[in-house]
Order: sequence, then C-alpha cells, then structure tokens
Amino acid sequence: MPQMMPMEWTMLYITFLATFLMFNILNYFIQSSNSQAKVKKTININKMNWKW
Repeated sequence: MPQMMPMEWTMLYITFLATFLMFNILNYFIQSSNSQAKVKKTININKMNWKW
C-alpha cells in the first residue's frame, strides 16, 4: 500500500483545519440578533417574612 509523503499529509491537515474553522466562524457570525433583543431581563424578588 503506497504511503503519502509528509507534505501531502500536511496539506491534507491544513485543508481539513481550514474547512473546520471556516464552518465554525460562519456559524458564529450568521446567527440572528433578533433572538437576543426579545429576551427580557427581569429579576423577580420574593420577600418572605420568616417567623422563627
């Protein structure tokens, strides 16, 4: 079975790494910002008087 030269392994690694990074970067930046604007930030405080 023929073996690949080290330069071919390096190019294969760089190709897969570039594809993986591009996929992750595109998924990160393509998210819509409308979902963040709809989130309401409210803090509910329930005051309870304890009788010990």
